[in-house]
Amino acid sequence: MSIKISGTGSFIPKNIIKNDSFLNSDFFDKNGEPYQNSNQDIIDKFESITGIKERRYANKNHNTSDLATFASIEAIKDARIDKEEIDYIIVAHNFGEIDYNTNQYIALPSVATLVKHKLEIKNDNCVAYDIIFGCPGWVEGVIQAKAFINSGMAKRCLVIGADTLSRTVDKNDRDSLIFADGAGASIVEKTEEIGGILSHKTITKAGKEALYLFCKNSYNPKIKSKTKFIKMNGRKVYEFAISTIPAALKSCIEESGKNIDDIKKIFLHQANEKLDEAVLKYFYKLYDRSIPNNIMPISVDVLGNTSVATIPTLYDIVLKKNFKGHKLNKGDVIVFASVGAGMNVNAITYQI
Repeated sequence: MSIKISGTGSFIPKNIIKNDSFLNSDFFDKNGEPYQNSNQDIIDKFESITGIKERRYANKNHNTSDLATFASIEAIKDARIDKEEIDYIIVAHNFGEIDYNTNQYIALPSVATLVKHKLEIKNDNCVAYDIIFGCPGWVEGVIQAKAFINSGMAKRCLVIGADTLSRTVDKNDRDSLIFADGAGASIVEKTEEIGGILSHKTITKAGKEALYLFCKNSYNPKIKSKTKFIKMNGRKVYEFAISTIPAALKSCIEESGKNIDDIKKIFLHQANEKLDEAVLKYFYKLYDRSIPNNIMPISVDVLGNTSVATIPTLYDIVLKKNFKGHKLNKGDVIVFASVGAGMNVNAITYQI
């Protein structure tokens, strides 16, 4: 018996926002001072560091629960299951529902409850709840689903990562270029097949690291509103990621009983391209190895950072669309790994 992802789905909004869309923005630093360099210089430097050329924003009439529902419909269909047989719906996000042009974070009712409502699931024993775990939320949701199934409390779970981060950003903060919208979903269930979840690792560091991502007023000194926006200390997040993820990855793989040479793909949270490359470099350095060719799919360049949606979305499109030449085969051993607000780090060693 193993616990596997039997179906996947994703929803990627069609609204493409390219970097030149920000040429007329007014950017201020954290002290409320305008930058001396031009917006073109800011954008060029941003792209060289993050690799992000474009991102996707949700339609005005779509909220987080809508994106999550669209992805879930795909996952349920892919798994060929009856939606009424789902025991748990676990939705990872950061800000709940956010109506377009409001910036009000709505946590009541939960996004998971809204997804169950929109899927029209009538089974009262299907329990729906949200988790707030930063960008590693979907990975943690899969780990929780495994625990429910191992304990006998569930046979099948729907795990979703969804966010509409474009509605949480300070448009006067250059970091606003990083974030995007999307949703990824997966059916996790017990199966007689071999493989599945082989091991997992989670840590939370909540000393000074707890404040690396936070919410704060706009950097624009003319805006007196008390509305809070997502903020981050990018340098600290980068340093934390490269110093923490590699060891967590190594520990997770060792627990699985697999060798580093067994790993076919690493699905790393898509924060920015240089950060991901640095994490991979330090990870393989632990084994005194160079980075294998084509080991890590990259989507952040065209989808932006969609937080909890990045890994399930990327996994789905690699499975189904041969994304950028990446493909997966039955029996392949892969790793999911993420880092985010908390600060939280987690990883799963998984055999398809």
